[in-house]
This record gives sequence, C-alpha cells and structure tokens, in this order.
Amino acid sequence: MHILSYYSSQQGNNNNNTMQPSSSMENNDLENNNSNKGVSNNINGSGSGIFAKTPSMVVRKKSSSEDSIIVTNNSNGRMEMLRNFVTNLREVILGTKLAVLFPAVPLAVAADLYSFGRPWIFALSLIGLAPLAERVSFLTEQIAYYTGPTVGGLLNATCGNATEMIIALLALRKNKVDVVKFSLLGSILSNLLLVLGSSLLCGGLANLKREQRYDRKQADVNSLLLLLGLLCHLLPLLFRYALAGGSYSIATSTLQLSRASSVVMLIAYLAYIVFQLKTHRVIFDAQEEEDDEEKAVLGFWSSFSWLVIMTLVISVLSEYVVGTIEAASDSWGISVSFISLILLPIVGNAAEHAGAIIFAFKNKLDISLGVAMGSATQISMFVVPLSVIVAWIMGIRMDLDFNLLDTGCLALAILVTAFTLQDGTSHYLKGVVLTLCYIVIAACFFVLKTPFTDDPDIETKTSYHAVA
Repeated sequence: MHILSYYSSQQGNNNNNTMQPSSSMENNDLENNNSNKGVSNNINGSGSGIFAKTPSMVVRKKSSSEDSIIVTNNSNGRMEMLRNFVTNLREVILGTKLAVLFPAVPLAVAADLYSFGRPWIFALSLIGLAPLAERVSFLTEQIAYYTGPTVGGLLNATCGNATEMIIALLALRKNKVDVVKFSLLGSILSNLLLVLGSSLLCGGLANLKREQRYDRKQADVNSLLLLLGLLCHLLPLLFRYALAGGSYSIATSTLQLSRASSVVMLIAYLAYIVFQLKTHRVIFDAQEEEDDEEKAVLGFWSSFSWLVIMTLVISVLSEYVVGTIEAASDSWGISVSFISLILLPIVGNAAEHAGAIIFAFKNKLDISLGVAMGSATQISMFVVPLSVIVAWIMGIRMDLDFNLLDTGCLALAILVTAFTLQDGTSHYLKGVVLTLCYIVIAACFFVLKTPFTDDPDIETKTSYHAVA
C-alpha cells in the first residue's frame, strides 16, 4: 500500500521538480530508521534519507570485520610467539646431552635460600655450571651465524671461556687471588693434557686401522703463544728468586713486572686474533668447515636474550662457588688448591671436552686441536693477563708469580704437548701419555695439603698459598 501511494503521488505531480513523499511513506521511513535518531522527518526528492543510513551500515559492517581480523591476528601472533618460545626453550635447554644436569641450577638456588649446608651449595652450583657453560658456547655460535666470521670469531674468543672469566672476576672481588690463580692454571692444564689427551686417546682407539693426521701449522701457532705466556710467568718467579735478600721490596717489583708483562700478553693475543680472523684465516679454516655444514636454529635476538640469561645464571652460581669453596674444602677434607685447580676446570671445560672427543672419533683432529689448544691459548694469553689488569684497577695485588710448583707444572705441560704434536700424526699412545701426565699433576695437588694428620689430637689447618 505504501508503494502504490508513493507512485500515485509521483504521477499526480509530474510537473513538479521536487517530489514530496506522502505522510505514510515518511512514517514508514521513520519506523525503518529507529536505530538512527539523526534522520530528518522531511525527506527530499533526492532520496538522501534512504542513502543516509547505507554508509553507516557499511561502516558498522566494515568495523566489525576489521575487529574480527585484528582479534584473529592478535590471537595468531600470540600463538606464534608461544610456539617460538617453546621451540627455543626446547632447543636451548633440551638440546644438549648435559640437560640432565640442569635441575642442579634451581636446587643450588633453593639450597642457598633455605640455608642448606654450604658444601651442598658448592656441589650443586658446580654441577649446574657444566650445562650452562656448554649452552653459552652454543649460543655464541648461533649469534656468529648472523654477525659474520670476524665478529663471530671475536665473540667466540670472548665468550668461549665465560665461566672461567666470571669465576675469576668474582673471586677477585672477594680478594681470593689464590683461587683465581689456581682456577686459571687448572684450565690451561686441563685443556692441554686432559682434553687433548683424552681426544687423542679416544680418536686413536676408534681409528686403529688408519693413521690420524692433522695440520701442524695451527698447533705451532698456539704452542708459540703458550711459550710466550710461560715466559711471562717465569720472569716474575725468577725475578723473585734472583733478588731474594735485597734491600728493597721484591713484591712491589714483581707486581710491576707482572703488570707490564700482562699488557704485552694482551697485545700478543690481539695480534693472534688478527692473525686468525684476517691475515691467515686459511690455517684455521679446517675448524670452520664443520660449522659451515650446520644452520642456525635460533634467531639473532633469541640467541642474544638467552645468552644474557645464561650469563646471569652463571654469575649467580659462580658467586655460590666462590663463597663456599673453603667450606667444601673443610667438609670434604680436600685442599682448596685441588678443588680450584682440578675440579673447577673440569666442570668449566666439560663442553669442550665432550666436543673434542666427538670430533676425534670422527677423525677430525684439526677441530679437536683447535678446541683444546685454542682454549688453552685464550686462557693463558687473554684471561690471565686480563685478571691482572682488572685486579690492578680494583686495587688488588695480583701478579704472574704462580709459585715454583705451579709454574713448573705449566712449563712441563706446554713442553710435553709441543713435543707430542710436532710430527703431524697421532695415535692412542700419545693420548695415554698426556692423560697420565694430567693424573700425576692432579695427584700432586691432591696430596699437597693433608687436612688432618695421623695424630687425631693435631689438626692441620695450613693452606697452600703462593709466596709473595
């Protein structure tokens, strides 16, 4: 009826330019626009009242559609972030065979919070450091995929022994110079004798029917740097013995000589980095060939974030280790020198130890040598002099005089390793000799201090300290 009325009114007013709708049509339009209160009661002939509600309807539909798209995208984004986090967590935490040791990390924190026995805190912290040290090496390798070979090499050179560096700096902060010296010396001995020796032993047994060969150039470069480091350790020791009984302070002169030698060692290590990464990269390419076969499994920022987290956790556990080492020594009846020189380096080098053995099994001795010799060179020429310089800045008197016994062990380890690697071939007997040398040195420091004598009424509390 409304439509007929509309058309009748339109036919009766053909001569008019403007069409006026009927009252019933206007009421119908108002009824159809109850939801739009801004529509005028007078609708002109242009039909603006009818089309006025169309854009608002379209806008409402478009807004609703966009909201649903945004909600869907946000939901998908959150799910994608959650999936990435779970994937990264699985890759970082469970991507190593040492993952079974990760529970020791929260247990160490809980032991400290609830004041468990200090030897328990030390033991749990020591165990927890092993997988963390391995994961730091893994994360630096992941970052190296994105930063290029030069920056990646520098990053690996800096973070390769992060655990030893953190323990040394925390021990310096507590003025435990002997712990710093023992732990760093132990890291060098562990890499040269235990890591390299067990790698040659296992590689020789796994490849009995074929001769294992390696490039001598890389071993020669590392041996030269280790001999330079040995010279810088020997001079303060010889200086002290040569000037014994003098009229002036030998300790001050030894300290000054040690600081000057540390600067020289850092310059030599910088030259070694340039030599390795720029001018003579071909000598070290054998170790990188294996890395080229692999691809990055983590993004750059994910790797960087996890690296920061792992470093912070290592700092916490290292703080526990440094603070409880004397309590563990007294409780277990083992000297601080043995714990610092043998136990701490074994934990810190656990990842390198496993990796070097695996490569030796695959008859890739160049990589095994790069891992063991490279880490020993880094400790000797970078971490040790850096510790002396940092102690200097902190006002702590740390020198390069590692005492006669310690320096003698270092000298023999470097010479035995250099002779072992001089012909460019390997067999299991070389590994046996290096490993046995490490066992003899470990036995020496184990019996160096006996906490209790045979007489139960006499308790020996003497500690082994370097003579200043």
